[in-house]
Amino acid sequence: MTTTPRPIRALVWGENRHEQREPGVAERYPEGMHGAIRAGIEQHLGAAASVTTTTLDEPEHGLTEQVLAETDVLLWWGHAAHDEVSDEVVDRVHRHVLSGMGLIVLHSGHFAKIFQKLMGTTCSLRWRGEADRELVWTIDPTHPIARGVPHPIVIEEQEMYGEFFDVPAPDELVFVSSFSGGEVFRSGCTWRRGHGKIFFFSPGDQEYPVYHHEDVRRVIANGVEWASSDRARELPELHRYYSGEHFENADGHIDPVPVE
Repeated sequence: MTTTPRPIRALVWGENRHEQREPGVAERYPEGMHGAIRAGIEQHLGAAASVTTTTLDEPEHGLTEQVLAETDVLLWWGHAAHDEVSDEVVDRVHRHVLSGMGLIVLHSGHFAKIFQKLMGTTCSLRWRGEADRELVWTIDPTHPIARGVPHPIVIEEQEMYGEFFDVPAPDELVFVSSFSGGEVFRSGCTWRRGHGKIFFFSPGDQEYPVYHHEDVRRVIANGVEWASSDRARELPELHRYYSGEHFENADGHIDPVPVE
C-alpha cells in the first residue's frame, strides 16, 4: 500500500517590527513580510507543505521546544531587533539545527544571532540602501534550489549587498548577484551543520516588494524542499567503540563480523 508523504512543516519567523512602525512597509506587506513569505511557499508547494508563522514579540519568540520539535524547516527574517532575540532561544534553535531541522536565513538575517552562531564569523558585508537593480545569476543550475528559475533573476528594486561577505566558504554556491555599481555578492549559499541543512538567500529588503517577486518565491520554496529531512532528529554524539563493536545494533546486540 502506498502512503502519502507527510507535508513539510515550514515555520516562517518574522521580526515584524518594520511592518508595525513604518506605514510604507505595512502597505507593501499588509500581512507582514512573514505573511508574504508564507504565501509564496504555499503558492509553489501547495499541499506538499504546511506553513505557519510566528514573530519576535510572541512568548519565547514563538520558538518553544514543542514548536521547534514539530518544525522541519525554519525560515528567518530579522533586521532591526537582532539583539532582542533571547540567547536561550538561540541556543534552542541551534540545537535543533544540529539535530536535523533545516534553516533558511533571509536577507538581513545574516546578522541574526543564530546565523552568526552557526557560521562562527561576524557575517558582515557591504551594503547600499538605494533602489538598485539586482541580477541573481545561477552558479549551479543542477542544484535543486535553482530548479525552475530564470538565469538571471531580475529584481528591479533592491538594496545592494556586496562582498566581502564574512562567512565560511559555502558548501555549495548556488547564486551570485550583481548590481549597477559593479558589486557582486554570494547571494545563495548552503552549509551543513551537524545533521541540519542551511540556506542563505539575500534578496528581500523591507523597502521593496521583493517577497512578491515570483522568482524569489520559487527559490525560497525550492529551499524549503531542499532543507527538509525526514530523518529522526538527534544531535551528533561522541561514541566510543572497542574492537569488534563496529556493527552494534540499536538494541545493544553486537553482530559478528562477517568472515569470508
